[in-house]
Amino acid sequence: MNKKALCVILMLSALLVGVAAQAKTFRYSTSGDILGLDPYTNNEGPNNAMKDNLYEGLIHRSHDLSLHPALATDWKQTGPLTWRFNLRKGVKFHNGNAFTADDVLISLKRIREPNSSMKFAVASIDKIVRIDDHTIDIVTRYPDPTLLLNLPLFWIMDKEWLEANKGMDIEEGAVVSTFVNLNVNGTGPFMLEERIPDTRTVLVPNPNWWGKPQHNLTRAIFQPIGNASTRVAALLSGDIDLMYPVPLQDIARLTSAPGLKVMQGPELRVVFLGFDQHRDELLDMPGSGKNPFKDVRVRKAFYQAIDINAINRVVMRRASKPTGSMIAEGINGFQRGMTKRYPYDPKAAKKLLSEAGYPNGFPVTLDCPNDRYVNDEAICLSIIPMLKRIGIDVKLNAQTKSLHFEKIGRKQNYNTSFYMLGWTPGSYDAHNPLLQLMTLDGEGQGTWNGGRYTNARVETLTDQIAGEMDTAKRNAMIMEAFTIHHKDVGHIPLHQQTLAWGVGKRVKEVKQRPQNDVDLRYVIMK
Repeated sequence: MNKKALCVILMLSALLVGVAAQAKTFRYSTSGDILGLDPYTNNEGPNNAMKDNLYEGLIHRSHDLSLHPALATDWKQTGPLTWRFNLRKGVKFHNGNAFTADDVLISLKRIREPNSSMKFAVASIDKIVRIDDHTIDIVTRYPDPTLLLNLPLFWIMDKEWLEANKGMDIEEGAVVSTFVNLNVNGTGPFMLEERIPDTRTVLVPNPNWWGKPQHNLTRAIFQPIGNASTRVAALLSGDIDLMYPVPLQDIARLTSAPGLKVMQGPELRVVFLGFDQHRDELLDMPGSGKNPFKDVRVRKAFYQAIDINAINRVVMRRASKPTGSMIAEGINGFQRGMTKRYPYDPKAAKKLLSEAGYPNGFPVTLDCPNDRYVNDEAICLSIIPMLKRIGIDVKLNAQTKSLHFEKIGRKQNYNTSFYMLGWTPGSYDAHNPLLQLMTLDGEGQGTWNGGRYTNARVETLTDQIAGEMDTAKRNAMIMEAFTIHHKDVGHIPLHQQTLAWGVGKRVKEVKQRPQNDVDLRYVIMK
C-alpha cells in the first residue's frame, strides 16, 4: 500500500470515529411495550407519547402542557361554532407526500371509524370544511371550550398512504397486526426505523421535518423491560439512559449512584377501581342470577373496606397522594371538596353487605395490570385481604397491560367484573373522564367505562359541560356531576401516583412530563 492510500484510509478512519463520537443514541425503558402504532387505537399514555414522536396534530402540547402551532400555523374563532385554521405549507409526510387539507379531512373520517378509541378528541366537531389546500374551517356542533385542548390528540394521517394500503378500517383490540398498526407515515420529528414487539422500537430523526429540533439525538431506542430489578441494573450499568418508573425501594440507591439522578414530581393520573354495574349476573357468579355490584351498598362496602392509608404507607412508601376524586389537582375543573373519601370502616362495610343481602360475601375476580402503574400488582395484592376481611372471596388476575386492556377496554364486549385502571385526561380537562369513564350514551363516550356506570343526570350534565363557555357555570356542573358519581360509588378512586424517573449519566437534559411519558423532542445527550 502506498503512502498516499494509507493517508486516505487514516483520514477516513478518523472521520468515522468523529461521527461515532457525535452520534447521540438515547435508550430508554419502562415496564411494558407500546401496544402498536395506529394513531387511532389504544388510547394509553406511553402509546400516545410514541404516536406524538411520529405523527402530528394541528396543535402540539409541549412538555409543560402549553399549546403550540404544529400542522396549523395559526387559528382564530370566526363565529360561535367555527374556527379557521391556516395549515403549514411545505410539510411532507415521511414518504415524501405533501401535506394538505385533504389529509385533515380523511383523518377526521378515519378517527370516527366504529373501532377508533380516539374519537372522543373530535366529539364536538360537526364537520371540517376545506377552503383551499392550506385552509380549513372546523365547525363544531356546539360552542366547545375544550376544542383546542383535544386537538393535540387528533393526529393527521396521509390520505394517499391510507388509500394505497387499504388503511381506513380500524381493528379493535390492544395488539393488532393491521398495516397501519405496524407501519408509520407521519409528519412528526421522528421516523420509525425498526419495531420488534416486546423487544425494541427504534426511531431516527426526520431529516425533512419542518421544525427546528430541540434535541440532539441521532437515534432513540425504546426497550420495554418488565422486571423492575433488571431495569435498575440496566440503568446502573449504562445499558439504558432512562428508566421509569423507578421502584420506590430503589430511589435512594439510584440517587446516591455517581452520575445518576432521580427525577420526581406529581403525576396527573388517578388510579382507581371499577365494577361491573351492567350485567344482570356477575361473571363470577354463574347460575346465581345476581350481580351484587348493581347495589350501591355493595359498592360502598368495597370502598370502605379498603385502607388507603395502609396502601400509601406500606405499598407506595408514601409516594402517592390518596384521593376521593377521579381527577387530580391540576386538571381543569378540579375543585376543593372533590377529594374527600368515604372513611375506612370494615365494620360499616360488613353491615352494608349484610343489608344488601350478602352477609357471607361473594366471589369476584380482580383484573389488574402488572406492568403499567407504580406497584400496580402489589396494590391489588394488598386489597385482597382487606376485602376478605368483610367476606369477599377475591381471586387476582394480574397480567401484562396489553392483555389487561384487551379484557377491560373493549366497549362492545367488556369482560370484567372488578378491575384497576389509571387515568390522566388527555385534554387535561374534567370533561374528558366524564366522557370516557363515567358516561355511555354518545359518540366517543364510555371508551374505558369498563363497568358501564351510568346515571341519567351525569349523562345530561356531561353533555351540558361540553358546550358551556361560562367558567363558573361549567365548574358548578362539573362539581355536581362528580358529587353524584361519588354518592353512586361509580368507581373507587385510590390515589394520585408520584413520578420517579431514573436518568443516566449520558443524559444532559430531559423534560419530565406530568403524564409520565418521554417526549423525545426535548432530550439532549452529553
